[in-house]
Amino acid sequence: MLIDTNAYLGHWATRQLRYATPDGLLALMDRAGIDLACVSSAAAVLYKDCHRGNEELAEAVAGHRDRLIPFAVLNPAYAGWRRDLAWCRDVLGARGLRLYPAYHAYGLTDPRCTELVAAAAEANLLVSIPVRQVDHRQRHWLVDASDVPLSDIAALVAAHPDARFIVLEGAGYLGSDLVRRAGELPANYWLEISRPDAVYTDEIGGLLRTLGAERLVFGSGIPFKYPEPATLRLEVMRASEAEKDLIRSGNIGAMLGL
Repeated sequence: MLIDTNAYLGHWATRQLRYATPDGLLALMDRAGIDLACVSSAAAVLYKDCHRGNEELAEAVAGHRDRLIPFAVLNPAYAGWRRDLAWCRDVLGARGLRLYPAYHAYGLTDPRCTELVAAAAEANLLVSIPVRQVDHRQRHWLVDASDVPLSDIAALVAAHPDARFIVLEGAGYLGSDLVRRAGELPANYWLEISRPDAVYTDEIGGLLRTLGAERLVFGSGIPFKYPEPATLRLEVMRASEAEKDLIRSGNIGAMLGL
């Protein structure tokens, strides 16, 4: 089984996304052999009230919950996030959250963010943090959201040992606190591998040696990106089949109780 931890539905304000409908995304998943995908609303990232995107996501995944696992986008700087969190848990059936501090103008160490993460942990929701949503070369000139510093993510996971985190769209992990200080941090975070190189610099090999396959998960970034580069990484990475199985689905399946 192959489970994608990094997928999206809906429109993106500054660029047309193909395959952004449920049928389109499922077709892309079938083409790449992806069985299940954790999906959130792409539109929610740039909506002033991001919860409207969660409501759209609920309509989109209806009838496809056997393959599409909803993740909510919440903004702790928005006063109504507690009500929205309850709705996403009880109505949307979200299994996790996605946080966008660069787009929503707060820091990961902001008390509002730490309160939201604590509430997510209490609700048994995974917390995923995309380091970036789009490549900086594709960013709109009026939407210049910087990458989330990996050091900020390390500080957040250290402050919330009871929460579970997935870091999406990251690279350069080996020189970051997430790897250099791994022995000092709680083992409560997993790294998605759609960006680290598997051949030339072999960053994935370095992650396997330092963190182990138990801390890596598969993701593709569809439909912002095509899935084949991510599935090719699985094919060429220097890892045993048992390690690849953990990355394909074993780790995220255990987190989601699948």
